[in-house]
Amino acid sequence: MDIRRALKGQFHAALDMLKRVIELCPDDMWTRADGPVPFWQVAYHTLYFTHLYLHQTHAEFTPWEHHKADYHDLPWPADSAAAPASPYTKAQVLDYWRLCDAFVESALDALDLSAAQSGFPWHADFPKLDHQLQNLRHIQHHTASLSRRLRDAMGDDGDVAWVRFRHEAG
Repeated sequence: MDIRRALKGQFHAALDMLKRVIELCPDDMWTRADGPVPFWQVAYHTLYFTHLYLHQTHAEFTPWEHHKADYHDLPWPADSAAAPASPYTKAQVLDYWRLCDAFVESALDALDLSAAQSGFPWHADFPKLDHQLQNLRHIQHHTASLSRRLRDAMGDDGDVAWVRFRHEAG
């Protein structure tokens, strides 16, 4: 079995599900703090860390051209800080989604998945392959959280279909 092919398929599928929740989010819900953090900020946070962790090391990462300082951070505890005053639009977040999805192929081809360290000091004890599996879990964690918000607000109209596997960027 080719681990890179499997990882690529799962990253694309996880990102597809994130894209679906972003697209389904009603405009009036995008910036509203109906959860501890606004919908847009959770979506951006998820993409930022997906993009970051698809690099071998923190030093190799260049943020998205529209990145704003601290927009990627979620407050902890969740309701301890106000959301940034100028939220990203849905179109901007979908643009960033396209960049991240397109980056999956080349990023996973370039990663040394056998590296003993993640390349990120705050995850120093993680081997690189484990780090990529955690990256996938992070996408799914936040996608599920956003999906739950949609279902709570929209009922069955907010349901996001499961994506099994996708082989390439799209």
